[in-house]
Amino acid sequence: MRAWGGVAAFGTPARADDDDELAAIKAQIRSLETRVVAIEKHRHARHETGSTAGQGRQHTALSERPSARRNVALRNGAGAEDDTPLEQPVRFSNGEPPAESAHTPFFHLGGPPGGSQLAAAQEQKSSIDLSSSSPLAITQTSVDRLPPVFSIGNISVRIGGFLELSNIWRDSNLTSGPATAWNNFPYANSPNHGLSEERLSAQLSRLSTLLEANPSASTRLQAYIESDFGGSGGSTNSVQINGYVPRLRQGYFTFTQKDWGFHLLMGQAWSLTTGYAKGVLPRNEQLPAVTDNNQIPGITFTRVPQIRIGKDWGQKYWLALSIEDPQATVGYSSTLSSGGRLPAVGDNAEGPRVYYANAGGVLLNPDTQYTDNPVPDIVLKGAVDTSVGHYEVFGLARWFRSVIQSPGANHTHKDTQFGGGVGGGMTVPLGTPKLQLTGNVIAGEGIGRYGPSLLPDTTFNSRGQLTPVPEMRGALGLIGHPDKSVLLYLYGGVETAGRRRYTAADGNQYGYGVNDQNLGGCDIEFGTCNAQTRTLASFTTGGWWHFLDGQWGSVMGGVQYTYIRKFAFRGNDGMGNSVYPTTTGNTVYVTFRYLPFQ
Repeated sequence: MRAWGGVAAFGTPARADDDDELAAIKAQIRSLETRVVAIEKHRHARHETGSTAGQGRQHTALSERPSARRNVALRNGAGAEDDTPLEQPVRFSNGEPPAESAHTPFFHLGGPPGGSQLAAAQEQKSSIDLSSSSPLAITQTSVDRLPPVFSIGNISVRIGGFLELSNIWRDSNLTSGPATAWNNFPYANSPNHGLSEERLSAQLSRLSTLLEANPSASTRLQAYIESDFGGSGGSTNSVQINGYVPRLRQGYFTFTQKDWGFHLLMGQAWSLTTGYAKGVLPRNEQLPAVTDNNQIPGITFTRVPQIRIGKDWGQKYWLALSIEDPQATVGYSSTLSSGGRLPAVGDNAEGPRVYYANAGGVLLNPDTQYTDNPVPDIVLKGAVDTSVGHYEVFGLARWFRSVIQSPGANHTHKDTQFGGGVGGGMTVPLGTPKLQLTGNVIAGEGIGRYGPSLLPDTTFNSRGQLTPVPEMRGALGLIGHPDKSVLLYLYGGVETAGRRRYTAADGNQYGYGVNDQNLGGCDIEFGTCNAQTRTLASFTTGGWWHFLDGQWGSVMGGVQYTYIRKFAFRGNDGMGNSVYPTTTGNTVYVTFRYLPFQ
């Protein structure tokens, strides 16, 4: 839909004469740009060689020229026209900054002097681009595609975001907001199994700001911050006021030196383990175009504080190293708090005492346990962009530490274990830009934290050491674009964990993946079920429709269905028969977004 004379028209196709007229307007604009730049250079040269005061007063700010005040309404798509005057000044880019007016204010609407708003507008074919396999308007906020709203000195400021309302239905009650905890779908022993859950939420409404400065033609500085309302406070509830609090999603700054192909990122961003649609630069992540805020099982990602250094060769070959904030998940066959003792092994009267986590302190959540991490996680990724797709491989290194008091000892000692994995990803067009295939995979030990199902990174062995759990995770997606305003998707994903177990002096198995537990109660209501997850598999399908577009913003709608099946490690029914507990889950999302800046 586009705005014609202030009236919204749904799906009006561009006519041939409209395209011809638009091409003629663009040609006139380019001609005027060349003439204005030449005049400004000529006047600037005369001013520097001692022009008179009267000549100086004849210098007219570019923003006051009628040609510059024409609203180039190209961001509404090819064939779109809008005669509304442009409120912010258009700046022309000719490879170097034009001469600044002596009266340019420090704070003004529009981009900074020397900006390229017109060029950006000419390149922008639509206010919302759904042709990508991971459209920013869906997965993030698409702030890069928007013109600067204002500038402070030489720093341009872009504002993006959307207001969202989601209706979430699940066939089992997880008491979850708009992010599904995939590993929490209950077995049949729970009263929540088969008890449907209905929830409306606006928590994913999002706001982002991008600040950018270009000290030279080859240097770029950017700062990006993005937040939503996915946090909760001590008084948060859904009874009356739904007081969910803002949280930091991303907040980082980047330095780019184009001539060197050098890239630096510092702050909180998507992990380098996350798949990318192009290169390894932020806001180019290959995130599934889904409505659920916890993505889908099989995807590899985190959003964490990090320091990332990258290098590109011709924007085709990429190499990046990231040092990222560590945390670990711990799984064990029985309840074991930090400071507790493991079961005795061999001839010992007691097992080792282990310390592995502490409650959050200053500026951390006191209700959350934080693991004791000796060093950051390290990710090294290489990527290549070709005419037949984007491909990448990476390696992940992690370290896990526990403090152990061995049986009979009166002191403790520290123990550190190594984990990690290797992975890769791709984004490939299938013969046409309207159909894309995406995929990712990772295998290793101690990689559970990087998946949405949060399978355990580690468990304990008989000596109290944190032993990494083997795991494999992968997903495959098919994304179609039957129309420029429609995106359809189909994803499948799987996460599976291996065994790390031992037998204690009492004859029972402990660790992760034990197979001697009585799991006969998992299928009986109010029965006892201590099943440990072995595999989660999912199927997701859905789509988005950008159905309203005008000078007052855009509106999108999305619908999604996800089926998940959870498989536990084998146990017994108490009578010597093997049992393999399983459970299923179904979710349906209906989402609407208003994007006021697009």
